[in-house]
Amino acid sequence: MPNQLTIQRPVEIEGVGLHTAVQCHLRLLPAPADTGIVFRRVDLDNFTIEAHVRNVARVSYATSLMRQSVLISTTEHLLAALYSCGIDNIFIELDALELPILDGSAKPFIEMLAQAGTRRLRRRRRYIRVLKPLEFSDGDRRIGIYPADEFSVRCLVDYRHPAAGPQEIEMVVNRDSFSRELAPARTFTFVKELVALQAMGLIRGGSLANAIVMDEESIMNPPLRFADEFVRHKALDLIGDLALIGRPLRARIVAHKAGHALHTQLVTRLLQDYSLWTETSQERPAAAARGRVSAASQAEAD
Repeated sequence: MPNQLTIQRPVEIEGVGLHTAVQCHLRLLPAPADTGIVFRRVDLDNFTIEAHVRNVARVSYATSLMRQSVLISTTEHLLAALYSCGIDNIFIELDALELPILDGSAKPFIEMLAQAGTRRLRRRRRYIRVLKPLEFSDGDRRIGIYPADEFSVRCLVDYRHPAAGPQEIEMVVNRDSFSRELAPARTFTFVKELVALQAMGLIRGGSLANAIVMDEESIMNPPLRFADEFVRHKALDLIGDLALIGRPLRARIVAHKAGHALHTQLVTRLLQDYSLWTETSQERPAAAARGRVSAASQAEAD
């Protein structure tokens, strides 16, 4: 039964927001047990917003949080890094409404967390263990969550583009696997969408340095970091949105052509139905733990 984690020391970084192009100074600080992941707008008298699905404001092209009309946007890359690294408690200070996009991936945040170190607290970690499946769809987009002893994701995309699809990835998510397999995967867009997005006041800070950009046939700023970088980034976004559950998950999630809207709907529907899950301090069910002990004892006997 592991204890909760926070970071050992403050770390900071700065950069422009993908959609606003506004410079943002971001600082991560240790937090006490049972704090959770909490954003603080230092430009607005340290106004706080918890990283929880009840504070989701909108999810078009990024996941934004809002409380009392105060907004924080493009949270998913940092949340994915924190969640995968098992950080239970942290204060995130920023002086603008949008987190910096940096290189378009979660890799810079993983590097920040490595620099910050971790500190174990004297309070048991609480898990959300899924007991029964929940699945739903929206057209050809589907998502489901299923009982499992570990946290794993399976993500499928198909952009009908020579460089982008179909692609699929499935993995057990922990600090090592996320840092190696998903964190470097960058956000992406299509040239044909740029004009429409800019007309909506979005991606003002976008550039070839912080996103993969594709025309009708090819990638405009190669090389890719992975041959299947697109589905890896979608899995990264999925994990960031799942962090809004507020507890580490013990479940398997399958997402087919899903996006922020379906991800956050899944979290909302799950938390609303208490028959689907339980909260526990056990990392794995007692029966599974006994099975591992028995297997180990048998191996020693052999």
